[in-house]
Amino acid sequence: MQSLPIVPRSRARRVLLLLLAPGILTAQMAAQTAAPDLGQIMERLDRLEKQNQSQAEEIRQLRQELAAARGQPQPAPPQAGPLAEKVAVDESRVEELAESKVEASQKFPIRVTGMALFNTFLNSQGSGGQQYPLFAWPGNQAAGGASLYQTTLGLDYSGPEIFGGGKVHGNVYMDFAGGSGAQQDLGFRLRTGEIEIDWPNQSILVGQESPIFAPREPASLAQVEVAPLAGAGNLWAWNPQVRFEQKIRFTDQAGLRAQIGVVQTNEVTPYQQSEAVPAPARPGLEGRFEFYDGAPDGPRIEIAPGFHTSVTHVADTSVPSNLFSLDWFTNPVSKLEFTGAFFSGENVAPVGGLEGYTILPSYAVIPVHSKGGWSQLTVLATRRLSFHLFSGLENGRTADLAAYAIGRNWLYGANAFYRLAPNVLLGAEVSQARTAYIDSSLRLNNHYDLALAYLF
Repeated sequence: MQSLPIVPRSRARRVLLLLLAPGILTAQMAAQTAAPDLGQIMERLDRLEKQNQSQAEEIRQLRQELAAARGQPQPAPPQAGPLAEKVAVDESRVEELAESKVEASQKFPIRVTGMALFNTFLNSQGSGGQQYPLFAWPGNQAAGGASLYQTTLGLDYSGPEIFGGGKVHGNVYMDFAGGSGAQQDLGFRLRTGEIEIDWPNQSILVGQESPIFAPREPASLAQVEVAPLAGAGNLWAWNPQVRFEQKIRFTDQAGLRAQIGVVQTNEVTPYQQSEAVPAPARPGLEGRFEFYDGAPDGPRIEIAPGFHTSVTHVADTSVPSNLFSLDWFTNPVSKLEFTGAFFSGENVAPVGGLEGYTILPSYAVIPVHSKGGWSQLTVLATRRLSFHLFSGLENGRTADLAAYAIGRNWLYGANAFYRLAPNVLLGAEVSQARTAYIDSSLRLNNHYDLALAYLF
């Protein structure tokens, strides 16, 4: 039997290495190739995770902004969880935003706003068949019922920046009180609307708004068809206008807002129903100069003198309308606010007053000189509850008035608002109108109102 040759141990090792070398080289090359691929995969996963987190944060912020715009409580941020759960939550939020968004044809932001308002009311004698009489009517007619026609719809919009860094924005508000004004009126009408361009210290506004010289009004959920205390010291008429504003800063918290503009007046016949009809629309000039001091969120005082001048054409006669005004706001303590306005002049009808002019038996036309104003005290009892005490008066000079015209109209009352939810208000109001007619007795009307409003 032939024996196998004996190979030295060192030579055997070399032979073994030669036999295993191809496999070792192949394994090393595979490892070197796989390592970069695995690293790239991990980097991609990290990037996807970061992108997903960024998108989730953006969607959360969008939802918060949408909720704030609609007056709803802001949602809490999502809790950390598996990637699949986050993706599902993000997809549901994207779908919700896609369903609720309003898109303008020019791709600029637009927001639906307004108030669904339901009123139940009761009037004593002297209501004239109105839901909320501006004054006590002759006669013994009482009225009561409910309505939804004071609901308002609005659009807020904003556009791009223009020359000089000006920002374009505006709004349009409508309601269902466009016909006769009766309690079940469903005629659609335009209330107010504007297009405004703001620069740091100037602005230009065109649209239909409250008088430039009388912009303030009391708070009410009972009287929304027209401004509260209309006919009782509040010159409110919403008229087309073009206005310019200049801001002048004295200090960080004090300054002046000067406004001047051209308005189109609203010419109406007197309440004593003259046969002569005035020209329907006349241009007028108005201005207001507001001095203010204090932070917007702290104690503050605002006081503003203003003026109006125009001419009414009726019965081949030019009747001047010249008015001086003064309005104010102050909140000396955090839970107390005092607001109001005063006016004096002649022919207040073109801007929302009661008696503008009188046609004498000789067919001469004279303006009615009037004085009046209104004030409101607001008590912010809690974050949900507020109380408002208000009073307004319009007093025409007796010598300028015809028989049975309204010489003085005084309306006073109180209301309370309770916030059932961030965008749901319950309101209760009680008021009395005391109207004195020339050559007639004093007329009274008591008004009671309960309102529920959903803000959107």
